[in-house]
Amino acid sequence: MAQKHFRTSEMHRYLKRIGEAAKFSIAYTQFLDTKGEPTQDLPPFAKKETLLSLYQQLLLTRLFDKKAVFLQRTGKLNTYASILGQEAISVGIGACMKKEDVFCPFYRDYGAQLMRGVKMSEILSFWKGNEWGNHFSECKTDFPICIPIATQLLHATGVATAFKLRKQAHVVVTTCGDGASSEGDFYEALNIAGVWQLPIVFVINNNQWAISVPRKNQSHAKTLAQKAIAAGIHGEQVDGNDVIAVKFVVEKAIAKAREGNGASVIEALTYRLSDHTTADDATRYRNADALQKAWGEEPLLRLRTYLLKQKYWSDEEEEQLTIRCDASIAAAVDEYLSLPKPVFTDLFDYHYEKLPADLNEQRIEAEALFMLNEIHKE
Repeated sequence: MAQKHFRTSEMHRYLKRIGEAAKFSIAYTQFLDTKGEPTQDLPPFAKKETLLSLYQQLLLTRLFDKKAVFLQRTGKLNTYASILGQEAISVGIGACMKKEDVFCPFYRDYGAQLMRGVKMSEILSFWKGNEWGNHFSECKTDFPICIPIATQLLHATGVATAFKLRKQAHVVVTTCGDGASSEGDFYEALNIAGVWQLPIVFVINNNQWAISVPRKNQSHAKTLAQKAIAAGIHGEQVDGNDVIAVKFVVEKAIAKAREGNGASVIEALTYRLSDHTTADDATRYRNADALQKAWGEEPLLRLRTYLLKQKYWSDEEEEQLTIRCDASIAAAVDEYLSLPKPVFTDLFDYHYEKLPADLNEQRIEAEALFMLNEIHKE
């Protein structure tokens, strides 16, 4: 009994010594509310010219997206992932990056890509199944659109590691969806970014849906941003429908990384107004009332409302901008439709420096079948 009493006493003393090991909070940033009203003083960059430029990029991205969906529905494009409702995240990122930085996107980031010089025809070519669409004529160091979930995050840490080893003041920005934050690749990328203090910014596009799986069924964490805490890096949330807030938060994170102060995770809260892709039917799982509410909070409406209230913009200017955007999109579509078809032997020719014997046999067989098919067409 004496021994048992001693152990209990020791346990009591131990329990008294237990304190709080760690404490954290997740900041949330918003400048314009859902009605386009300022919630606080706007940041210094939010002058008329900058806001108009951001709005023009938002509108161009939306109109391009609308055209891409139309092309898919008319058989001129394969499966396509729409950015509808999420434009502010992508445009906010594009507005912060320098040319020498590297962007490692997932498959819903056309706003940033267009701002970095990727051509609309190249994006369309990719979604037609032509990998040459990823061979960007500009921003050649940016990574191609990544379809596998979360693998681009590890690619990004590799690039950031190279920047650090070379002592280059460049930053990598990489993006993913909320569903990707449940993948092992996500946690591995964050962990190594924390251990090595890499110059990288992770942006989670939390559009509330991982295809048909809602956010509430993906993670019990109150925020996705707090997943950064376990990696020892900074995490915060931003209103992903407020392009001013996105630019402000991403700009800070990029500056922090560029100065050698490590990585950040930014969770941008938005809502996917479209199907997951054109191969999806969101009406089977999404609540119509929630969708209607989200349409009232979307990023273009919010910034346009603010601009109109400030007398920075007018309906006439909106109409003229729409005409100009439609014209540039039409020219890009013409360019895309005139591109030569990919050569099917590219499947074999860009994997190995020297094709292994078994694949070389398959290549010869494929060429013979192709020629036979062409003869039958005649």
